[in-house]
Amino acid sequence: MKDKISEIETQQLLLNDFDPEVRADALMSLVHLAETGQIPLEPEKEVANMHCHTFFSYNGYGYSPSALAWLAKKQGYKLMGIVDFDVLDGVEEFLNACDLVGVRGSAGLETRVFIPEFASREINSPGEPGIFYYMGIGFVSTDAMDRNGTKATAILKSMRERAGQRNRGVIKQVNAYLDPVRLDYDCDVLLLTPAGNATERHICAAYVNLARDTVTDLAGFWADKLKVAREQIITILDDGPKIQDLVRSKLMKRGGVGYVQPSPDTFPSVEEVNTVIIAAGALPCATWLDGTSAGEQAIEELLDLLIGKGIVALNIIPDRNWNIADPETKARKVANLYKVVELAQRLDLPLNVGTEMNKYGLKLVDDFDVPELEPVREAFLDGAYFIYGHTVLQRTLRLGYQSDWAKFHFPARRERNEFYTQIGRKVAPGQAILKQLQQLSSVMQPSTILSTIGEFTVSAEKPDL
Repeated sequence: MKDKISEIETQQLLLNDFDPEVRADALMSLVHLAETGQIPLEPEKEVANMHCHTFFSYNGYGYSPSALAWLAKKQGYKLMGIVDFDVLDGVEEFLNACDLVGVRGSAGLETRVFIPEFASREINSPGEPGIFYYMGIGFVSTDAMDRNGTKATAILKSMRERAGQRNRGVIKQVNAYLDPVRLDYDCDVLLLTPAGNATERHICAAYVNLARDTVTDLAGFWADKLKVAREQIITILDDGPKIQDLVRSKLMKRGGVGYVQPSPDTFPSVEEVNTVIIAAGALPCATWLDGTSAGEQAIEELLDLLIGKGIVALNIIPDRNWNIADPETKARKVANLYKVVELAQRLDLPLNVGTEMNKYGLKLVDDFDVPELEPVREAFLDGAYFIYGHTVLQRTLRLGYQSDWAKFHFPARRERNEFYTQIGRKVAPGQAILKQLQQLSSVMQPSTILSTIGEFTVSAEKPDL
């Protein structure tokens, strides 16, 4: 029994190996162990996390796309989606892994853009007026983007390159301050990533690692450089995530030596990022923080503006809007949450929700059963089923939400939203169902697709886990 537990733990660790073949073999091994009853799986629960970063940008637990699909299956999460910064490296791996284990999956991209119409107002990037976190959801591959021209591919490449240039600029400034602890971006940082897409969090981890290897009085070094008491440093010195967070907040955020105030040229425009999203058949998605900034206090103005630019959905991070110790702050943010959900429904914007996992300690999934989320729970689930429904039809028939077929049959977004939500609720996950869907005709009427899907079974192949 001990040997079997060791094998399971080993395979789960291998899910996060940087070699994709190792990850694929590990997932197959775990699927076999589950199919033969050697790994217990939690019963499926009506919960979703549609905003999980993978190690292709930064995941606080080191999870790969395959590891996240396995986590969802093992824990009984009904739906899961990945979202990575500036890259689409994990899309195919995640969706294929979800097919294999039987999880309803989606894949997306997150970046920051500059919105000139809000240039004087802080929105959801603290201390940075005009800068806005922005997303595309419902990607199924990069093939469609390549077919639709080189412009989108060039923009995506430029997003990755801009991020790298920003990182090198940060390191140049921080190296001068932390000398003799000086990072080499290529050797010390990029090796922490599987595909060369580093973030501030990778940089912080690299500085902490290098200091530990080269500095004799580590507590004294960090106390001096971060301007905090030595005793405070000592209490967190062996807690990697906490010391990394402190380094990030003191050195790389606003006021720190590594911080560079962004300009309109630092980040792409909404229109540029939408070129990538739409070329891939995916969905432009706005994001919302907590309703407290000047920009988000004008949220209806902002969303109207962004709808005009092409957004069709809104992302929310629920946990940071209710799981708050201070009662007054909590009450204000919960009220803001309810208001923005009501506004999104009025504007026909389905919701994409999740916990991000881009920091150690964040929840693996939201507490959908807490009283604070009860009024918005169904809206959250409808949004998760919506994006899964789009993903299924886009992957199999290229009849996703942005297709000419969808716009012809559902010119009004509300009816289109309802159709893809129904698809998401009807279509079970798994390779067998996908094969059946692929046999449908791309000229079918929506009602025929819905009724035909209702007749599908998976008896032709072995059932999913």
